[in-house]
Amino acid sequence: MTKLKMGIIGVGGIAQGRHIPAYQKLQEKVELIAVHDIDVERAKEVSRRYNIPQVFENYQDLFAAVDAVTICTPNKFHAEAAIAALEAGVHVLCEKPMAVSVEECERMIAAARKTKKLLAIAYHYRFTDAGKIAKEAVKANEIGDPLVTRVQALRRRKVPGWGVFTNKELQGGGSLIDYGCHFLDLALWLLDKSEPVEVMGSTYNRLSKTPGQINEWGSFNPETFNVDDHVSAYIKFADGASMLFECSWAANIKEDTNHLSISGSAGGINVFPFELYKPNFGTFVTSEAKAELNEEAAGYHQAENFVDSCLGNVELVVKPEQALMVTKVIEAIYESSETGTSVKLN
Repeated sequence: MTKLKMGIIGVGGIAQGRHIPAYQKLQEKVELIAVHDIDVERAKEVSRRYNIPQVFENYQDLFAAVDAVTICTPNKFHAEAAIAALEAGVHVLCEKPMAVSVEECERMIAAARKTKKLLAIAYHYRFTDAGKIAKEAVKANEIGDPLVTRVQALRRRKVPGWGVFTNKELQGGGSLIDYGCHFLDLALWLLDKSEPVEVMGSTYNRLSKTPGQINEWGSFNPETFNVDDHVSAYIKFADGASMLFECSWAANIKEDTNHLSISGSAGGINVFPFELYKPNFGTFVTSEAKAELNEEAAGYHQAENFVDSCLGNVELVVKPEQALMVTKVIEAIYESSETGTSVKLN
């Protein structure tokens, strides 16, 4: 069997914690060939640790050695690296978010279409068991027409105090672009044919700019903190549906919350854990499934889908055009917060 030759661009926490372990479990289909990182010594260490044979100081030189790359750089460099890889004839799995602007996403899609190479975005929540079951329930018309979607991706005090997560120049934002984007993508995927048309949003960072705050995930400087740590939004859809969206790294709440539910004309679903609500037999019926938010398993299935797609055996689950819509909504939330008015999507 022909194996896919894979390269990793950026070997930080997400590469070592999710992508490399997933590819190693798929070694009958994929071979990790090369790594690149702006920190060459770190790249060499990762190469030794995971038995990856080649280290490249310039990622442009890596392309000739591989069939596909996984991009794990700061968000600012997603588009640049992805377009370069695609133009070199290499398939791309890019970490979320797709890019820091709609314009960059559109250029990535144009490059993929021109080169006829695959471009996938790492929205791995779609690959959770609960996410997959919810998708099947929606496809089976169990909820009828979607009416109201509720999303809460809330952390009490978990601002990432490592890496570049709080660097607006490199990341483009904070809790929304890093964490909330997963739930936004999953919700839009489940809503499928409902098209977002208008967004009203507010962003906050007052807690993280206040000195002396408790934080469970390391330390950061409140004086230089300039990204969002809490976001709320109201999203309207062309078919009349609506979404109540909220995400945070830092909120004065009792406990962390991962919630995504859809109330429809025929029934409703809750995703984490999966439950289906239907009026039936003259009463209200709740059906449950043993399906949770297992990110390790989701990361494996995401890698498997990308590898199998590159080998021509299946289709991508996360299409770049869908990831573009996520970025459109994110960009609109930030714009709405800045202007104080709603933003209509083209």
